Amino acid sequence: MATHRIEFFAVSALLLFLQSPLASSQEVDHEDEFSYERGSEIGPNHWGEIHEEWAACGHGRLQSPIDLTDSRVRILPHLGRLRRSYRPAAAVLKNRGHDIMLQWEEDAGNLRIDGKDYDLKQLHWHSPSEHTINGRRFSLELHMVHQSADNSTAVVGILYTIGRHDPFLSNIERQIQMIADKHEAEEAVGMVDPRHIRRGSRKYYRYMGSLTTPPCTEGVVWSIVKKVRTVTREQVDLLRQAVHDDSEMNARPIQQINDRMIGFYRPLPNNYA
Repeated sequence: MATHRIEFFAVSALLLFLQSPLASSQEVDHEDEFSYERGSEIGPNHWGEIHEEWAACGHGRLQSPIDLTDSRVRILPHLGRLRRSYRPAAAVLKNRGHDIMLQWEEDAGNLRIDGKDYDLKQLHWHSPSEHTINGRRFSLELHMVHQSADNSTAVVGILYTIGRHDPFLSNIERQIQMIADKHEAEEAVGMVDPRHIRRGSRKYYRYMGSLTTPPCTEGVVWSIVKKVRTVTREQVDLLRQAVHDDSEMNARPIQQINDRMIGFYRPLPNNYA
């Protein structure tokens, strides 16, 4: 009985957080003032010291990424499936120096979480993965970044291991090559349908975190898809070699989970919600 009461209060706290004003600051679009080099004076351990408005990177209590460890997971069927209403829209690829970003220039649809609509704005990749599952790090992580009318942020993360090619990435490889090693270069890619991004599972982890690049703003609703997809080594190498930061990785180190709970959604038997 005591365990059920603890879980009830933990779930209630998560729901209250989801209903509160969330992250509004946008991640930095270029890497001139920060890097992923561990020993650098502008590396991840020092992000919070570079600018006052980046202080959360060093002192925040709800930072991302985290290890999605089983000991912190609570199954929450009432979270419901990730309700996406995506549509094809014109998009452009951008080389931000620390990553490759695909940004939609038109309405690409939205994601609904707890009754709030978050419009899909952009996606980008990190390698290796930023989030880990029970300590295991993967080869690549895709972040689909959404923003609501009140500037709250929600991110859907998809993890990849080396295997068969990822069809969505294959369709834009030529344009990625065209902006390789060209800082702030852009290349129009025409109509891009986010529905073509494969998830393969309705199961996902849910927790409250932050942006994983400066200013590391907290209050981000994270949904990490449970199923790990596949990508080729060549596709991962293309994404890393296309940027000019000379770093072997663009993944922020794992952050302290502190007292956070990790929710996990899986459909109940015969439940299609």
